[in-house]
Amino acid sequence: MRWERGRRSDNIEDRRGMRVGRRGLVGGGIGTIVLMLVALYFGVDPSVVLNQAGSMAPTQAEQPATFSPEEEQLKEFMSVVLADTEDVWGALFQGSGQRYQPPKLVLFSGAVESACGFAEAAMGPFYCPGDHKLYLDMRFFNDLAQRHDAPGDFAQAYVVAHEVGHHVQTLLGISDKVHAARSRAGEAEGNAMQVRMELQADCFAGVWAHHANKARQILEPGDTAEALAAAAGVGDDRMQKQARGVVVPESFTHGSSEQRMRWFSTGMQSGDPGQCDTFKAARL
Repeated sequence: MRWERGRRSDNIEDRRGMRVGRRGLVGGGIGTIVLMLVALYFGVDPSVVLNQAGSMAPTQAEQPATFSPEEEQLKEFMSVVLADTEDVWGALFQGSGQRYQPPKLVLFSGAVESACGFAEAAMGPFYCPGDHKLYLDMRFFNDLAQRHDAPGDFAQAYVVAHEVGHHVQTLLGISDKVHAARSRAGEAEGNAMQVRMELQADCFAGVWAHHANKARQILEPGDTAEALAAAAGVGDDRMQKQARGVVVPESFTHGSSEQRMRWFSTGMQSGDPGQCDTFKAARL
């Protein structure tokens, strides 16, 4: 990905090296913890689970830390990707007579406290609608490359663009409508709605890629394949097969590998957010 000459975003909040403590988890027990891990790992609104987990008392303190040149370069790369999403969505919102409010990207190491609650690095990147912030421990990208077979800088950019997609859903009021509908639905129906949410965020990530490349020619050979590998790597069918050896489509919350790749491709090929209405799509 050609990113070195790109604009850097000011909306980076660097909390790496901060120590976060808590006085336990009240209520819910190990089942709540497992649900929270699953939800956060895949980018589901963590407040859905965290709000059920009871109260926590976090503390944050500065802890001296040094970072390698490679880590600092990755931070700079994240800043450029975030700036690209700001430029793309800012223009798209303006074109429809709206104003885009960019999110902040919080970089952390180990654990972090958000408006949605406490999160550990093992839970993966997530977006919190409560504070309009994306949370990312950049060591997740090692897991993305090794566990999910999705190395490369454009795979990393896809992760950020997907979480920004959830922010776009929040600004457009889509998230509130879906969460309200899920609260009235049964488990299977709620899962199906969540799948449509996630696939739309994938499509929005593709919309970003389309416009960023059109404006700044960011793509290099192999970049699209990297993003598709990332989308496939976190498909529900692949994750369930790895974890349990069996696939249960009724329990999907993010879509299959094929669906995630196809909706990212839909956004990338069209560049049109209107093509990302997964809630009206007859075929996912």
